[in-house]
Amino acid sequence: MDRKDDYLMYPKYGSVKTDWPNLAARTMINREPNMNPKGQWAYEDGLMLNGMYAIYKSTGNVRYLQYIQDNLDRFITDQGQIKGYHYGEFSLDQINNGKAILDLYEETHQNKYKIAATTLYKQLLNQPRTAGGIFWHKKMYPYQVWLDGLYMGAVFYARYQKLFGIQDRLDDVMAQFLGAYQVTHDDKTGLCYHAYDEKHQQSWANKDTGHSPHFWTRSIGWFVMAMVDVLEYLPEISPERAQILDNLKVLLDALRKVAEPITCLWYQITDEGERPMNYLESSGSFMILNALAKALRKGYLSETDWGDFLDEAYPNALKQFVSTDQHQNVNVNKVVYTCGLGGARNRMDLLLITSANRLL
Repeated sequence: MDRKDDYLMYPKYGSVKTDWPNLAARTMINREPNMNPKGQWAYEDGLMLNGMYAIYKSTGNVRYLQYIQDNLDRFITDQGQIKGYHYGEFSLDQINNGKAILDLYEETHQNKYKIAATTLYKQLLNQPRTAGGIFWHKKMYPYQVWLDGLYMGAVFYARYQKLFGIQDRLDDVMAQFLGAYQVTHDDKTGLCYHAYDEKHQQSWANKDTGHSPHFWTRSIGWFVMAMVDVLEYLPEISPERAQILDNLKVLLDALRKVAEPITCLWYQITDEGERPMNYLESSGSFMILNALAKALRKGYLSETDWGDFLDEAYPNALKQFVSTDQHQNVNVNKVVYTCGLGGARNRMDLLLITSANRLL
């Protein structure tokens, strides 16, 4: 599988001299040899390990593959059990690490990785759903669809089926993407809201539409990355696949309209660039650029339509967001620390005011 560009590098940008992929990989190894010393089965780790695998595939540096295996083997026993994973929570976040598990299975063909991945797949078979059939984000968030969940759960759902020759549930994968788009899409702006409450009862939910109050750039970033990632696992002649691609193009066109005009990057609150305390946010911006770069490489988007935009945005993102220290460790700055909706503690107040540095 050709994944050499998935970590944000795009062939057109050979003029960007710094070897960011290797620097980022070495930064991870230096700073976090044990990614999660608390033993939490956390989606962030899967995100980083899956990115590390993309760099390994591009460079062939086996040290990166060993780093992935060392960290996953702290959780996956020889019998394929996953320490720290809680099936009964029905959290889509806990599925995301499955992509890194599948990476290792494809590399090693060790049965313990297949067993662990199958455990996660079985969760999706029993995941609670809305009346329209869309996965709840978590059991503790009943009747709620979050854009994050498509990246966390549905891409793995498709990839597992493709890898192990399962053909009868790909329609459900496509229904997840089409259903989530339908319930979160805003016809006026073309953007998608962070979340949707089927019951229209949450404190954050619009009582008429069930939508969350804002367009959040990171959540849209999760969604566009997920749409690009899932396309390679779907039947090419499927009309549903074609519709997912059309939805991706509509959403990307809407994002281009609200990008900050000088940098071609995005604000934390996507469409409110003039709002006090709003700021250009790195994680969401990089996710969107990642989706654009891969979509161009795969031929899903036209170079004529998007090449110049990406040519402008990517160097600006490096300038705005990325730095190195005296040890050549990579820092990604202006990252929102967290953002959630409702629950036991209302986290909406964190939407604008929290940010942190995080290595890429």
